[in-house]
Amino acid sequence: MSNTKGLLALSPLLAFIAIYLVTSVVAHDFYKVPITIAFLISCVYAIGKHKKETLESRIDVFTQGASTKNIMQMLWIFILAGAFANTAKDIGSIDATVNLILSLLPQSLILPGLFFATCFISLSVGTSVGTIVALVPIAAGLATSMHASLPLVTAVVVGGAFFGDNLSFISDTTIAATNSQNCKMSDKFKVNIYIALPAALIVLAIYSFIGFNLHSLPVAQHIDIVKVLPYLAVLVTAMMGINVFTVLVTGVALAFVIGLFEGNNDVFSLFHSMGDGVLSMSELIIITMLAGGLFGLVRHDGGIDYIISKISKRVKGKRGAELVICSLVAAVDVCTANNTVAIITVGGIAQKISKVYDVDNRRVASLLDTSSCVMQGIIPYGAQMLMASGLARLNPLDIIPYLYYPFILLIFVLGSIMFRFPKKYS
Repeated sequence: MSNTKGLLALSPLLAFIAIYLVTSVVAHDFYKVPITIAFLISCVYAIGKHKKETLESRIDVFTQGASTKNIMQMLWIFILAGAFANTAKDIGSIDATVNLILSLLPQSLILPGLFFATCFISLSVGTSVGTIVALVPIAAGLATSMHASLPLVTAVVVGGAFFGDNLSFISDTTIAATNSQNCKMSDKFKVNIYIALPAALIVLAIYSFIGFNLHSLPVAQHIDIVKVLPYLAVLVTAMMGINVFTVLVTGVALAFVIGLFEGNNDVFSLFHSMGDGVLSMSELIIITMLAGGLFGLVRHDGGIDYIISKISKRVKGKRGAELVICSLVAAVDVCTANNTVAIITVGGIAQKISKVYDVDNRRVASLLDTSSCVMQGIIPYGAQMLMASGLARLNPLDIIPYLYYPFILLIFVLGSIMFRFPKKYS
């Protein structure tokens, strides 16, 4: 594919970046252009720019991209998460959970404690989205109680969620990365831990330092344990490996029952809480569908193939091969906003590159997973960031400056390539 055709295929994505990011930076206001409008304009352009195809066929491609299995599953999660989060909040579960945490942990350890808990839960659950759904509402409540920065506390959860997503044996990304390189999950984990664990420990130290400056409000004397049960149920069922849909339905049902018998709520007020929660996710749902359609058109027009072909030509030596593999999966993740899809897309060519330049397949699997998680953790239109910002009522770009873990993980990935560690797999 020529450079002109390749850039034309990528132009809808470039248009989105220009409209949303560049305009926001120039205006010094990230709320100046709503992300929905940026996506909408880019989608209209993407549909109409190709003269060799009919408008109907372009709309069909867009529709297929907006309604893939992954997209529809994501929408269901958004709907159930919204219903759960708002119902739990209205019955007092967030306040009860926050008071319980404040009573158990010293003020200075709340941030590192939250990060550690998020890492543990996401490692057990294997899903960053599920972890974010469960913990961001609690984190938002803690931020209010401690007069802490809401974007900072939200970022603590997002970072910890990606730690587990990257390392968990049951994570989609781990499964995709190991299958694409024909290696064992345990071997990929052994490589990964040398990169991810030091990054996590540094972030833990940063949060410990920041935590010394936080001050919480006096904790209520009475802590209603019953109202903590919806969050405990979500965490426990998620850690048992139960499907995220079942987890969220269980949480909604339990919050409904507790609200009915333990609070001042009736059936209709609880229904309204659920409905308001679903409606609060409407922007996320719209963004997800528009993004899915846009990336579907970019893929259809050859944008991803163009990126792969251009980057793969620049391979020089073992370090160059590893940098190209990381760049490829990161670039495709930017275009698809899905780290699992990015790994699957790049996995085949990464395997070919590794054979030519004698890169250990276990290391390739680790680099694919880690690099995709880094990029997925910082793009503002990824499912995780959208979910976190939606639950915390923030603009995704407000969270990005506080995402210490993804950025430090990136440093360790590059360091691993340049300084050849761990030695056994280099």
